[in-house]
Amino acid sequence: MFIGSGTVINVIAVLLGSALGVTIAHRLNDSVRNVVTDGLGLITGLVAALSISSITDPHLKEHLGQGRPVLIALASIVLGGIVGTSIGIERRLDQLGDRLKRRLSGDSESPFTEGFVSASLLFCIGPLTILGSITDGLGGGNEQLVLKSTLDFFAAMAFAAALGWGVAASALSVGVVQGSLTVLGLFLGNFMSDIQVTMLTATGGLLLMGISLRLLGIKQVPVGNMLPTLFIAPILVALLAH
Repeated sequence: MFIGSGTVINVIAVLLGSALGVTIAHRLNDSVRNVVTDGLGLITGLVAALSISSITDPHLKEHLGQGRPVLIALASIVLGGIVGTSIGIERRLDQLGDRLKRRLSGDSESPFTEGFVSASLLFCIGPLTILGSITDGLGGGNEQLVLKSTLDFFAAMAFAAALGWGVAASALSVGVVQGSLTVLGLFLGNFMSDIQVTMLTATGGLLLMGISLRLLGIKQVPVGNMLPTLFIAPILVALLAH
């Protein structure tokens, strides 16, 4: 397979899953859709918890020192939130979703923007996104992204059944983010150490928890504004590692 094939497969998986989800959506009443959304929120929370648990990895303690991983996660979230809020990432994501909604959706009351934003964040955050894309860029194969594509297919189907065509539009985000990381891997190589990836996984899990709270209707956490966290966490690890 050619370099970048993993991202192509992932984009197709999101589109197919979304199409199937929208196809069966008319058979689901509001109560069923709410249950589906709540179920997605719970599963997202589970994935988030598993990712966050990586902060207890003994390698982090060995290289960073006792208690530092939690402090790095705290600093990353705070600094990332400040940077993201300052440049208005969440607002820009909403505006992009609204523009796509006007062009692609005739139903002004459909949850197009929520589907686009939530699915984009869910599909683009996580260790498989980064490691899989970089490995693909290095010519190491697309197996990791094929696994991610399988997971995203079922997630897209469930999301689209509840949130509509906005989920399909998130394939654009998947293509841009993973394509960029693949190119980065192609030219820069494996630029992160294992402990940087572990720390990024933990902080990414915190963002996923924010998505879970949004899906469950508990709190509209501005997860988009916290995306710089994913860049700040590895940098702090590099600065503080022994």
